[in-house]
Amino acid sequence: MTPLGTEPALADRILGGWLGRIAGNMLGKPVEQGDLWTRDRIDRYLRQAAALPLTDYLPEPPSESDGFELRPEWQRCVRGRIHGSCRDDDVDYAILGLDLLETHGFGFSTEQVGELWLRRLPYLQTFTAERAAYRNLANGLKPPLTATHDNPYQEWIGALIRADIYGWTNPGDPRRAAQLARGDAVLSHTGNGVYGAMWAAALISAAFTVPTVRHALDTALTVIPPGCRLARTVRRVLTLHETRMSWEDTLTTVSEETAGLGWIHTIPNAAVLTAGLLYGDGDFTRTITLTVRGGLDTDSNGATAGSVAGVLTGADAIPAQWKDPLEDTVRSAVFGFDGIRISELAARTVQLMETTDA
Repeated sequence: MTPLGTEPALADRILGGWLGRIAGNMLGKPVEQGDLWTRDRIDRYLRQAAALPLTDYLPEPPSESDGFELRPEWQRCVRGRIHGSCRDDDVDYAILGLDLLETHGFGFSTEQVGELWLRRLPYLQTFTAERAAYRNLANGLKPPLTATHDNPYQEWIGALIRADIYGWTNPGDPRRAAQLARGDAVLSHTGNGVYGAMWAAALISAAFTVPTVRHALDTALTVIPPGCRLARTVRRVLTLHETRMSWEDTLTTVSEETAGLGWIHTIPNAAVLTAGLLYGDGDFTRTITLTVRGGLDTDSNGATAGSVAGVLTGADAIPAQWKDPLEDTVRSAVFGFDGIRISELAARTVQLMETTDA
């Protein structure tokens, strides 16, 4: 792990977070349908393609009639076919968060988050809780009603995927990262949906300064209520890992205990993410591949795992097979950002920290 004490080291870690989020997102995108692409089905696909252990982006289907139907975007996000990142909301929200902080600074209000969505984000590129909140904004509602009115997705994973920027811009200050993430999250989420965003922001913030990923996970738990279901589930995964239970058995156990919540809910996805981080043990490739093989919301979990692992290792240490196909380029639905360089996004994140009174 690179020491954080110098500006070049910090810049490398922030670039690592951006690259990790985008690479992890691309890895999980072809199998992002958790009710179909279960953990068992993903591994059967990989075995059929002779791609286990997984050390690169997903392979393309061995044949047209093999019974495995990837998402339609697969032709732009499997190994050998990637030329820059595909557009995805998991990356759009990181970009939108950067634009939010550049526009309004660290004292932004939840209302300003909503105003930026209406100005920068196409309605049809929002989903679940974000689409409900967007519709409520367009109908004139204000936070917190935007999160609660006609919104059955309040505890789903959407707010968690928006949290990275608050961790990247607050290295070693997980409480402040969590508070900023909360100000964003309450536009569309409540309860464990908000806690998921706070937890993820703190996790990424802690990754800049802690010695191990376990320390980051322990630190992230301190910013959410200890009795909430998210905290209990994360602690459950930590305990199972401590008993030396295998990754597979850990996920099977927690899957049974979170059954019924749905594959986009924050709780089961946080369990998959926690297991991927723990059993990946700081290794970038192992972390994102285990996380995606865990199933559920694969592209979102892969993105957050990649962000944490990328911060832990720094950009220079991320293996070339993950970085090079991205060609330093991002496709985005956020107005004004399509085709932007990943390196520019990272540089602007560093500059934001230097020029904004935090």
